[in-house]
Amino acid sequence: MKYKLLPFLVLGILLFSCEKKETSSSLSINSVATEGGLISGKLDSSGQIKIFKGIPFAAPPLGDLRWKAPQPVQPWEGIKTCTENPPSPMQNPPIPFFAWSSEFLIPAQPISEDCLYLNVWTAAEKSDEKRPVMVWIYGGGFGSGGSTVPLYDGEDLAKKGIVFVTINYRVGILGFLAHPELSAENPDQTSGNYGILDQIAALEWVKKNIRAFGGDPDNVTIAGQSAGAFSVNALVVSPKAKGLFHKAIAQSGGMFTPNNGLVSGLQGAEERGKVLTDTLGLSLADLRKIPSDSLLKLAGRFGPVFDGKVLPGVRKAFEDGAFSDVPLLTGWNADDRVSGNQAITPTEFIANAKKQYGGRAGEYLQLFPSGNEVELEETLKTIGVLSFGFQNYTWAKMQTEKGQNEAYLYYFTRVPPGEPNFGAFHSAEFSYALHTLRNWNRPFEKADYELEKNMSDYWVNFVKTGNPNGKNLPNWPVFDPENPLVIELGTDAKVRALPFWEQMKFMESLNK
Repeated sequence: MKYKLLPFLVLGILLFSCEKKETSSSLSINSVATEGGLISGKLDSSGQIKIFKGIPFAAPPLGDLRWKAPQPVQPWEGIKTCTENPPSPMQNPPIPFFAWSSEFLIPAQPISEDCLYLNVWTAAEKSDEKRPVMVWIYGGGFGSGGSTVPLYDGEDLAKKGIVFVTINYRVGILGFLAHPELSAENPDQTSGNYGILDQIAALEWVKKNIRAFGGDPDNVTIAGQSAGAFSVNALVVSPKAKGLFHKAIAQSGGMFTPNNGLVSGLQGAEERGKVLTDTLGLSLADLRKIPSDSLLKLAGRFGPVFDGKVLPGVRKAFEDGAFSDVPLLTGWNADDRVSGNQAITPTEFIANAKKQYGGRAGEYLQLFPSGNEVELEETLKTIGVLSFGFQNYTWAKMQTEKGQNEAYLYYFTRVPPGEPNFGAFHSAEFSYALHTLRNWNRPFEKADYELEKNMSDYWVNFVKTGNPNGKNLPNWPVFDPENPLVIELGTDAKVRALPFWEQMKFMESLNK
């Protein structure tokens, strides 16, 4: 009798195997389900990493959707192929300048107003692996940039066990134009933060969809450099971004001082927008019909707006405890300025100091000496560097004092080898952290590759646990405002006292 049952047992095992295969959580590049529909991707050259490029996270912001909050994804039929770079946001063509060679810039094409796409790199074999997620937000002064810059490639970080995501957001006039009529048509009665709202929409997409790529929607780190760090700062205080992320990395940027050059108040931003339309003699409806490349020719600087709804005042939000209290990794670079020194003589500098600081001018000039040309040159460099460094120091200090989660502060000093030599310049650090030196045409040395390994390990550890420390890494101390130590990321990684602490304390006293 038992031999007669054998065929039925074999058939049952085969049926069970087929059923198990059909309900498996295996992650295939050929078909991944997202809220908009099915997508397909590709493998990297090693066959280890699944790459999906150009996934829509919102409707194209065209026509009547120009200067409106991002709208839901428009569903599609069949399987959408997501293997090529999506369009970068509308901006002027990329031209290398200062320290920023082509590796730091978007590809020359495509560039389009239809730009709300993101990219995903994952090494997950199954969709239920719950890997930590890192969402990278690019810099570019809110006027340029995109998610497909060569040095933002996520392949190597994905190999270290995280799901890496890069997102697009609208920049320039299309991302940040404020105007009384735009505010009037908005339920929040504000305007100008469309680029920040794009970032929030991308994070909402991640929360809803990243599980399909083996990611954990409950372990998301937002990270960015320069304007990307400003953006992370905005997201940390924005009530609209609450619950969408769990850790923050901010490299060279923040908004703790009112005169930071990139952010303005709503009233002033609206007035500038109205002057623009009045000067052109155009209505808002007319402006929505102008080709996007023509809009780029209009004069003006556009950036985030302190509107109290999308973006409240950052310092006050921290003082009131009205921010997302998450672990923080932040820092700045030793040569973190974005242009050369201004043309000014020691006599003019001293006169300006006396006018600006009054009775405290003597104290200021001791900390920022300018008795001769050599001293002044060094002082102007320090002021330029601290325009970033003070933001990140303040952020770490306020997170420590006002929040429950820890902060870690770094100071990047490695000068990339080769020419031109701009020192440890603004943006020099992120390729080390993202493990993408392979995409940067410089004659890197053993020390650079060791630093790249250590920095990317620190960043990945933080993404995973909220603590950058790990095996075979020099210990990175938690930031303590009473004894402020940083990890210096240079030829070696080592702990040192906070640089420019006396200058920092003076600047802090002015902002209280």
